[in-house]
Amino acid sequence: MTSEVKAPAMMKPEPKKKKKIASLDRRKARAGWLFVLPFAIGFVLLYVPIIYESIMYSLYNYKVVSGTLTKTFVGWANYSSALFEEANFVQTLIKGLKEMAFDIPAIIIFSLFIAVILNQKMIGRAAFRAIFFLPVVVSTGLMESILTTSYAFSGTSMDLGMESEAAKSASDMALEGLLFNIFDSLGFGSGLITYIVSAVSSIASIINRSGVQILIFLAALQSISPAIYESCQIDGATAWETFWKITFPMVSPMILVNGVYTIIDNFTTDSNSVMNVITDTYASAVRNAKHISAAMGWMYFLVVLLIVGAVAGIFSAYVFYQRRD
Repeated sequence: MTSEVKAPAMMKPEPKKKKKIASLDRRKARAGWLFVLPFAIGFVLLYVPIIYESIMYSLYNYKVVSGTLTKTFVGWANYSSALFEEANFVQTLIKGLKEMAFDIPAIIIFSLFIAVILNQKMIGRAAFRAIFFLPVVVSTGLMESILTTSYAFSGTSMDLGMESEAAKSASDMALEGLLFNIFDSLGFGSGLITYIVSAVSSIASIINRSGVQILIFLAALQSISPAIYESCQIDGATAWETFWKITFPMVSPMILVNGVYTIIDNFTTDSNSVMNVITDTYASAVRNAKHISAAMGWMYFLVVLLIVGAVAGIFSAYVFYQRRD
C-alpha cells in the first residue's frame, strides 16, 4: 500500500494594502487649518485670558485696601449703571446705529460702482486702483499719527486743510440746496432726496472707508468667466440686463462679506463715537468708572454681534453661490 504525500498548499500572498490618498477637499481643509493655526494659538494664549479678565472686571468692583487688591461681586450693577446712570452711552449708541444705517449701504453701493468702473479696460487702470486704495494705507495708525502731527505743527486742521470752517459749511449748504432742487424737480421722494444729498455731502468719508471693499469687489468681478459675458452678448442682452442678471448675482457673496466687514470696521474705528464714550469713561477719575466702561464694552460687543448676525442672516437668503460640479 503506497502512501501518497500531499504537497503543501501554496500560501496565497497577502494583498498589498492600498495607500489612502487624501482627496482634494481634505487636503484643502488641512491647508486651511494650518493657515489659521497661528491665529488660533494666539487667540487661546493671548485673547482668551484678556476676555476672561474683562468679563470679571464688569461683574466685580476692585479696590486696593491696605496695599491688597480686593474684589467684590456686584453682578449686573455695573451694566445697570451703564444703561440708566450714564445717559451719554445710550444716546451715543442710538446715534451710532442711525449713522451705521446710513453709512453701510452708501459705502457698499459706492464700492461696487467704482469696482465695476475699474474693472473695465482703460488707460491707467492700475493707477486709479492704487489711488482708491491709498486712503486705506494713509488711515493706518502710524500714517494717521504722522499726518495729525504735521497738521498740528502747521496750524491747520486735518479735515479742513487751508479752507476755513465757515467757508466749508457755506459751500456744503449751497451744494445740498442745489442737489435737493435737482432731485425734487425729478420727482424723487423727500426721504430718498435727503439720503442722496447726505451721501454726496459725506463723499470724502465714504471714499476713505471704501478701499478694502473696492478691492474685494474687484477680485469677485475678475473671477467671473468672460465666456458668460460673451454668451450674453450673443443673446443680445444689454449692459443693464447683463449687470443685474450676471454681474450682481455673481458678486452677491462678496456683498455679504463687505457688509459684515463694513459693520465691524464702522463699529471699531477710532472715530466711532461709542468707542470714544467707553474710552472716556475708562479714563474718568470717578469711582467704579473703569468697571462701568467694561460693562459698556461688553454691551456694545453684544449689540454689534446681534447686528452682524441679523445682516448675515438677511443677506444669506439672497446670496447666489455658483455650483462648481
